[in-house]
Amino acid sequence: MNLTDCQYRFKLIMIGGDCAGKSCMLHRYTKGQFPESVDVTIGMSFRNHILEVEPGVRVALHIYDTAGHESFWQAISCCFPQSAGCLLVFDLGNNKSFNYIKHRYTEVCKAVRPYSVLFVLVGHKCDREEREVSQEEVEEFASEVGAPYIETSAKTGHNVAEAFELLTHRIYQGLISGQVHLHESWGKIENKSNKCCAS
Repeated sequence: MNLTDCQYRFKLIMIGGDCAGKSCMLHRYTKGQFPESVDVTIGMSFRNHILEVEPGVRVALHIYDTAGHESFWQAISCCFPQSAGCLLVFDLGNNKSFNYIKHRYTEVCKAVRPYSVLFVLVGHKCDREEREVSQEEVEEFASEVGAPYIETSAKTGHNVAEAFELLTHRIYQGLISGQVHLHESWGKIENKSNKCCAS
């Protein structure tokens, strides 16, 4: 399969603090392996991936990995209105990273208006025994924002694909039901001759 065979295209954005493991998750999902080393994300980087959401229906995913450093936030936020979905990624062993995505969630919601964006809350590095973020805290926040919660590990591969696929299926189902309205440059590709690429 290639990008021109897709009927839909969605832009996904990953939000999380420094060292939450977003780049490792994205590498694991798109390359199928855990990277031995990763470069620090400067601003944003992105990768393409194709997901078949149901037989014969393929979605081109343009997944943006964003830097967690405060100095890049303004530049990153300009992309939010065009995003169909957002993975809120935090390190289960770092309470500061959990507070970071709680704070950023509100800012993303403001930035996307009048468009729609769906969220999935991701507790990363679940392979480690040390945890600073309690299950109760996570469940309370997930309930508050109406987002499903999933725990992942890029190191072992546990639930990494499932996190991206859960978000993609939420967007797809919302789009075909009319409950989700995306930025005009994303969504269904009406003309099969159109290229399935970022605008």
